[in-house]
Amino acid sequence: MEFKTADFAPTNGNRISNFSFDEIGDDHFYTGLETPMRSDAFEMSDLEKKEKISDLFAQIMDVMGLDLTDDSLRGTPNRVAKMYIEEIFSGLNPANKPKIALFENKYQYNQMLVEKNITFYSNCEHHFVPIIGQAHIAYVSSGKVIGLSKLNRIVQYYAKRPQVQERLTNQIAMELKAILNTEDIAVIIDAKHLCVSSRGVKDDTSATVTTYYGGVFEKPHKIAELQNYLNQ
Repeated sequence: MEFKTADFAPTNGNRISNFSFDEIGDDHFYTGLETPMRSDAFEMSDLEKKEKISDLFAQIMDVMGLDLTDDSLRGTPNRVAKMYIEEIFSGLNPANKPKIALFENKYQYNQMLVEKNITFYSNCEHHFVPIIGQAHIAYVSSGKVIGLSKLNRIVQYYAKRPQVQERLTNQIAMELKAILNTEDIAVIIDAKHLCVSSRGVKDDTSATVTTYYGGVFEKPHKIAELQNYLNQ
């Protein structure tokens, strides 16, 4: 995919292009950086959550008229419950946050480091259908460097929860700023939303791009340099 400078002009650190959504009320814009969670979200164990979800999902299937005695469907509620807690929504649990180790920048590398094409799968919090995309991350070391695989793990951690792409972009950026102790962070996410392509308007060709530019990446020449790397 080719990126052009006009697509990523910085506006207060971040920009959204090709943004599409159902009308869901003004509150959508003020839910904030944090994923909306109740204060008692972790009083129930994962095992209890899976048992509860299994029971509730069986009820949903029953309401839709599915025969839960069929061999193919009998285990579906348990499979869905396990998938929700252990896999696609595992990022809701802080216990699953990746452990990050930093290293001294012994090579004195003071240019941008870019990790591009980080594939992720998330789920739209409005319809609970997949968001499939790629994240591109860049930073300039303030004295510490992070293992490359940890960048992928940070993306996956925040992606594995019901999400809004704007929030996902900023969550990744804020986490990297805190870990690396630098403002010099850039995050670009290019994703396809199945709530757009598989339902509603059913547009299978559109994609959504969100960006965060901080520190040196707010400068046009740095944005152009980053885009050059991404387009290679």
